[in-house]
Amino acid sequence: MKAGIGFWNILKKDIKNYYLKPPNISWGMIFPLSWTLMQLLRAPQGQAIDVKELLPGLMGMSILFGATSMLAVTITFERRGRSFERLLLAPISLSTMVLAKISGAILFGVIIAFVPVLLAACWIDLSGINWGMAFVSVVLMAVTSALLGLVIAVSAKEVFEAQTYSNFFRFPMLFLSGLFFPIERLPLLLQAVSYCLPLTYGVDMLKNAVLHTGAINIWLDLAALVGFSVLLFYICQRNIKRKWIIIR
Repeated sequence: MKAGIGFWNILKKDIKNYYLKPPNISWGMIFPLSWTLMQLLRAPQGQAIDVKELLPGLMGMSILFGATSMLAVTITFERRGRSFERLLLAPISLSTMVLAKISGAILFGVIIAFVPVLLAACWIDLSGINWGMAFVSVVLMAVTSALLGLVIAVSAKEVFEAQTYSNFFRFPMLFLSGLFFPIERLPLLLQAVSYCLPLTYGVDMLKNAVLHTGAINIWLDLAALVGFSVLLFYICQRNIKRKWIIIR
C-alpha cells in the first residue's frame, strides 16, 4: 500500500511538473509531426506505400528521442535542486522509486509514438497492421529508451551534459538499428554492433507488426527487449546506489 501511494505520487508529480509543461508537449508533438510531414511531402503522389514503410522508423525514432530526453532532463533538474535526494530518503524501495521515475517517460514515449500513426492515417490505408504486436513493441521500446535515459542521467550533472551523452548514443542507434537503413547493407562489424542495440529488436518487431517484413523471429525480439529492460533496470539501480547513496 505504501509503495503504491509513493509510486503514484512520484508519477503524478513528474507529469505535473515536467511532462505537461508546454515546451515538453510541443517538442514531443512537433518532432514526430515534422518528420512525418517531411516524409509525406517527399513521397510522390500515388506511392503512399513508401510512407507506410517508413512508419516503423518514425515511431521508433519518436520513442527514442522522446523517452530518453524527458527522463534525462527531469532527473538532471532534480539533482540540481536536490529534490531527487529527498526521494532517496522516502520510505519506499529503490526499485519502486526507479519504476515511478521511468513510468512518466514511458507514458510520454508511447503517446508520441502514435502521433505519426494518427497523421499517416489521414493519407494512407493502415489496414493489416497487427495493433497488438505494435503496442507491445512500442511499450517495450519506451521502457528500454527510458531506462537508457536514466542511465545517462545518473552520469550527468547538467542538462547540456545529459543531452550530449544522449546524442552520443541516439544518433548512432538511428543508423545502426535498421530504422531507415536495412541492417544487411551494413558492414559485418557494424551488423554485429546493431544486434547489441535494444532499438534493433524493437524496430524489427514494429516492422513485423506494420509491414510483416521483420528479419528476426518475433519471440527473439520479445525476449531481447525484455532482457535489455531487466539489464538496464539493474544497471540503473546499481549506479544510483554507487554514485548517489554510498558516496553521498
